[in-house]
Parts: sequence; C-alpha cells; structure tokens
Amino acid sequence: MVANFPDLQPSYRGSDAVKSLIRSLSGGGDARITLDPESGLNRYLAGPYPRETLAFASSTANDMSAPAFDHLLALREAGMVPYSEHLAALRQRVLCAYGVDAGAGVVFAPSGTDLEYVALAAVAGRGQAGTHNILLGADEVGSGCIHSASGRYFARETALDRAVEPGEPVEGLGRVTLVDIPVRCQAGEALSSRAIGVLIRSELIVAASQRQHALLHVVHGSKTGLILPKLREIDALREEFGDRLTLVVDACQARITGEAVRDYLARGAIVFITGSKFMGGPPFSGFALVPNTVRDAASPLPIGFASIFRRAEWGEGWAGRDHLKDTSNPGLALRLEASIFELERFARLDAPTVERVIQAFQAAIGDLLVDRLGFPVVLPYARGNLHDAKEHPIEMLSLATLDISRHPGAHTFEQAQAVYRSLDQLGLRLGQPVKCVRLPSREWGGTLRVGLSMPQVTEFATLPGDRLDRVLSDCIGRFADALAVPAV
Repeated sequence: MVANFPDLQPSYRGSDAVKSLIRSLSGGGDARITLDPESGLNRYLAGPYPRETLAFASSTANDMSAPAFDHLLALREAGMVPYSEHLAALRQRVLCAYGVDAGAGVVFAPSGTDLEYVALAAVAGRGQAGTHNILLGADEVGSGCIHSASGRYFARETALDRAVEPGEPVEGLGRVTLVDIPVRCQAGEALSSRAIGVLIRSELIVAASQRQHALLHVVHGSKTGLILPKLREIDALREEFGDRLTLVVDACQARITGEAVRDYLARGAIVFITGSKFMGGPPFSGFALVPNTVRDAASPLPIGFASIFRRAEWGEGWAGRDHLKDTSNPGLALRLEASIFELERFARLDAPTVERVIQAFQAAIGDLLVDRLGFPVVLPYARGNLHDAKEHPIEMLSLATLDISRHPGAHTFEQAQAVYRSLDQLGLRLGQPVKCVRLPSREWGGTLRVGLSMPQVTEFATLPGDRLDRVLSDCIGRFADALAVPAV
C-alpha cells in the first residue's frame, strides 16, 4: 500500500488519520481503484484526496476537494454508522437532491461499469429469448461497459474481492445480446437525434422478431457531452414498442438536472449516475435510480450477483436480495458520502449562479485555448443543428472537448495521450483524449477535454464577477502556456 502521497496538499501530510482515510477510499473496488505505490494515483491519474495538481478533469475522474475530505475525516472521527443504515440515509439524500418522490429507489454500485448489471437484472426473464441490449456510443461511455452490458465480468476481481474471469457470464442473467450504435459518423461528427432514432428502431424490430426484451441505452452526457436521442424520438419509440422496451439513461457523467432525471423516471427509465465525474467525488462509485414499477416487476436477483454486490446496496423491495452477503464495503460508503456531500452543496446554488460560473469558464476556454492556440471545440451536437445548439443544456457546457490535432506533439490520438500524461507531470490534469476527430490520413486525431466539477462550481460561485473571470483566466492560462508551441 502507498506510504507517501507526493501530490497531497501540504496541510494533510504526516497525519495517520489522513493515511487511514486514503487507504479506505482506495479499497472496495476492482483493480482500477488501486493506487500506484510511487505516484499515489490510480491508472486515471486521480487520487482520493486533495492534491496540489490543478485539474479540470471531471470528464475522466476527480481528485477530492478539501471540504469533502474534511467532511469524511470528521465523520470517521465521530464514528461510522452500520453500512445498511448509512446507505439507507444516502439513498434518501440522493432522491431529495434530485427532487424525486417515493416512486423510485436507488441501487448503489462500486463503479459506473457495475451499474450495467442493475439494468440487466431489472429486465431478466422479460423476453422469451433473453435480452437485446442496445448500447449507444461505447467509445463515449466507457470501454468496460462492453463486457458488463453483455452480462459478463469485466475485470479479474470484483468489489467483494472475488477472483473472476473477464468475459465470463454472470450466472442468472440469461441470454444477452449486445449491439453498439455509434453516436458519431466515421468522420467524427455527431449524428442527429433523428438518425440515431432510425438506427435504434431497426434494432428494436430485430429484438421483437427474436422474442427478446429490448434494453435501450439513452446517452445523457457522453464523454464529449452528447445527449442522444432526444425525448421526441424516445417518446415515439415508446409509443410504438410499448412494454417490449425498457429505457436506461447513461448519465454517468452526472451532468444532468433534477428536472431531467424526473422526466426520464416518468418514462419508466433507469438512470445511471456516477459520483466521480462532474459530481466531484473520489473514484469509484455509482448509483442507479430505478422506478418502483420496474423493481416490482423484476425477477429475483441473479445468483451470480453474490460475487458482485452486497445486500445493503440494493435496498428493500428487490426480490432475491437475501442471497447477497450482508457485509459492508467501507470504502464505497465513504466514496458515496463524499460524492453526495458535493451534490448537496451544488444543489444549494441557484441556477443564475451556476450559469454565471459556467459561462465564465467557457469564455476563458474560448479566449485562451480556442482563439489563442487555435484548438477548435468538438461540437456536442450535429453540425448545423441550430435548434440543438440553442437548446443544449447549460450543465453540458461545463465540459469542452478540444481538437488539438494541429499541435505538432499531439497530432494523433496516441500522441495526445502522451501529452495528457506529460501535463500531469507539470501539475496540470485534463480529461483523457477521446476518439472523435478524424484526420485526412483516416487516423484518429488528438483531443483533450476540459471539464468543471460541482465542487469547482461551488468554489468559483463565491467569487464576484471580475474576480471570477481573472481566476478562471489564470487557471486556464496555465494549460494554454503548457500547450503552446514555442515560436521558431
């Protein structure tokens, strides 16, 4: 286990309580959560503690804010309540934060990847020939989801420290077929909602002809901020296919309002959210909001879930939860606590304040990275779609994907990955590159993502207008200086 944390903020160094908390926060997950013994970071260059590094990396994974870390230190000093009680309280706090009534529940999971199992369990047995899982933009929602969305293990161990084989089926989920519908064309341009709707409809017809129940993923905030398909296409598909279709909303980036969450739940959708992206909690944690009608119609939880989940994570009302172990995952409870702490702080801000911060953030990116360096923004909607451009939710503007392929050191996707890592060595961290820019050579071009988090919005909201602009300009300016190509 890591003994030293080179980038830990100085005020926390030398404390046994701090080291103990970091150990807890980096346990109770799969290998992705493990900290490197030298850097003190996980494979996403994130750490579950306050760091000196300047980060706008909420599209990949967050470090922890000092207020959230202090909150956990105080909580541990006061004494943690039993796991089941803690998660029951967190469940109510999540519903309250999103303004959701008693018509839905919350299932907790060690990561967003594990949430795929929740949706599969909710519809297992609904189709005579199994489940047809329709995933949108696998490259834009997470590579591990390909396995879990197929009802298979995705890592070599689970959060219960069970050794498993990636690709092996989880017992009891039944037959699952998977199709991935791209959300961008071969040139990297976002597809329209109408075009996505046509592709989805063809897969729903396939599922119906094969006597499978269709599980349709809707993307509300992909890695590059896409929302596809729109409610108009969703409603048309629901009207045509009725109860042969169940919706899943991938809002794992957490760039979603309570109003949007409630709109999806009203349509019988299961909503996935993670705490480690825009929400600003430490990696890894996730939760699914599930309408009670979906839960009540579900078959008993699959026997294979005994290797993945603990009983308290499912809450009351789920058939078959009793065969899950009644043990605890302190690391997950703490990570969820930190995330929901940030969600509640953010929820106390009024809409104009949030908009003021996000617009100032966008202005700094426009001035320093787009205009000064010539890195265009990759559009989070179909080019030329003026309606979607105008209606794109403000929370999505907390993320900007930049095409940095004109940079001689980041022309290709692979070169951009090296730049991403080199920035971290300078104490600067952005979101990982995503394959959404196509070069004339047909290679994928270099990108980087710049993203605010809820704790950053909460912090910046305390600054008056002029001061806010200066601080954001200074912060984004450090990245611009690091990415600038020296004059010859």
